[in-house]
Amino acid sequence: MAHALIFDSGVGGLSVVEEIRRRCPNLRLSYVADDAFRPYGEKAELALRARLPRLLSELTYMLDPDIVVMACNTASTTALADIRAVLSIPVIGVVPAIKPAAAHSRTKTIGVLGTPGTVKRQYVDRLIQDFASDCHVILQGSVNLVDQAEAKLSGEPVNMDVIKGEISPMFASKHGMDVDAVVLACTHFPLLRDELKACVTQSVKWIDSGAAIAKRVETLLAQVLPKGVRRLRPPREDTVFLIGPDTHAARQQAFMRFGFKTVIGLLPDSR
Repeated sequence: MAHALIFDSGVGGLSVVEEIRRRCPNLRLSYVADDAFRPYGEKAELALRARLPRLLSELTYMLDPDIVVMACNTASTTALADIRAVLSIPVIGVVPAIKPAAAHSRTKTIGVLGTPGTVKRQYVDRLIQDFASDCHVILQGSVNLVDQAEAKLSGEPVNMDVIKGEISPMFASKHGMDVDAVVLACTHFPLLRDELKACVTQSVKWIDSGAAIAKRVETLLAQVLPKGVRRLRPPREDTVFLIGPDTHAARQQAFMRFGFKTVIGLLPDSR
């Protein structure tokens, strides 16, 4: 059975897991949440580039996956090249879905909703230049929405006032009333899709990269493990590894609702 490692700063990667399970139902999944270093969106680029290659190298050695999915936009736009340089297996990053949003938009006005660490990256600027140069693009960064998604998946109530306050500047800006497509450029945000929809009155298409990532996983696994060739492994359940203290029962239940059978807490790195 093929095996994929899904990595994120918290629960956001579950929005990608959902799409991967639809496309690759027989794929074994290990999920790692770097709770000890969350939120990534507030971390300096140098700090992420110092931490992530070493951490992914250690996790890959420990878990022995066939493929790694960096299910975090901030990590992907910051350290993907560094991570690929230290791993010998394919690594898939999450690319903000600016290209499909620009293609969908009839008004040629789109929003990009991500963490501050994502929307300010040059990588996003290049995506806009390459695929949305004919659009008005409104960038909106939020860490509070990450916290709301984490709370929701832990069984806590979502604060709709916070959600409305975080996204209202995007729609109140000069071209805000024309926004008809919003890129969910953080994997946490699709977990709040219903709440985001409830906070706007205009017609908006909320677009994320989950389905595209799942398709890429399927394609790369076919190349890495051709049909009829599978690595022999003992049977294992899909497992979540939480780096840090967030292992309370409600949070464990959230992962189990997404098909994971076991949740294991790991001690945070003290170095």
